[in-house]
Amino acid sequence: ITVGGAIASDVHGKNHHQSGGFCQHVHWIKLMLANGEIVMCSRSENADLFSATCGGMGLTGIILEAAFQLIPIESAYISQTQLKLPNIDAAIDAFEATREVTYSVAWIDCLATGNQLGRSILFLGEHAPSVGLSTPLAIPHKRAFRIPFYFPGFALSRWSVKLFNAVFFHRHKDGQKSTIDYDQFFYPLDKILHWNRMYGRRGFTQYQCVLPKADARNGLKEILSELAASGEGSFLAVLKLLGKEDFWLSFPMEGYTLALDIPIKPKNFELMDRLDAIVRRYGGRLYLSKDSRMSPEMMTQGYPNLEKFITVKRGVDPHHYFQSLQSKRLGIQ
Repeated sequence: ITVGGAIASDVHGKNHHQSGGFCQHVHWIKLMLANGEIVMCSRSENADLFSATCGGMGLTGIILEAAFQLIPIESAYISQTQLKLPNIDAAIDAFEATREVTYSVAWIDCLATGNQLGRSILFLGEHAPSVGLSTPLAIPHKRAFRIPFYFPGFALSRWSVKLFNAVFFHRHKDGQKSTIDYDQFFYPLDKILHWNRMYGRRGFTQYQCVLPKADARNGLKEILSELAASGEGSFLAVLKLLGKEDFWLSFPMEGYTLALDIPIKPKNFELMDRLDAIVRRYGGRLYLSKDSRMSPEMMTQGYPNLEKFITVKRGVDPHHYFQSLQSKRLGIQ
């Protein structure tokens, strides 16, 4: 990841419900426009260009420099608490009850059904103090497990994912507390090198949507029911609580976001079309930074400030020098 990429995607983390996205903490950006001109933009200078560049997927120009604010920490460790939740209703209730916690993220079983629909493990985190840590700003070297080959297609079946999810859910203890390094908390999959090989040579696409808070509970139940019925579950399905909307093309809105790893199969594109229909019906949107198949109609409905963005882009890049396959597909030119 780069700072420019983080701004262009207005990336969000497990603390968005409190702190907003990355660009909430950016003071200014030095941007090179299509004609070679270099301009400064911020909330007070070229404010519309700033709003278009934050989350603008690199379509307004090249980010040369940026200034952003960090927070002080005492250690490289996180104090983690995990909660075991029997279904999606309990998961949403737990997110709401722990809003004051800095970091929150849930692993969700997307193949569970009935009273267990959306059973989850909620991980809560706070920055750990340095007291009691011999080397508070250093993390231990860890040997990563390596997946040496691509799994055959039949290995990723409804039953293998169902078994994995059941084992993962039951091995976690409700209320367990631990102190772990930031790498383990924020990037748990990194301890498995080439984990993408589990999805075979065709790979996967990540489907990430957000639903507004007022309708999230019902919308998530429909999405999870559709996934369970399809049998195309994800090893790592992630649920997060998001705060208020940020910039014109920023993904977050106040509500809940669900991220899914969906194997590349012809029938799964039909599944994602059905998920799109649910997301649209509940007033949600898809994440541009993970999109490879969204329709222009979905983009227009999900991003009501799109016309503002296009107006600014036309002003600074009338000949469309900055474009992408995605911007062409979505009609952003």
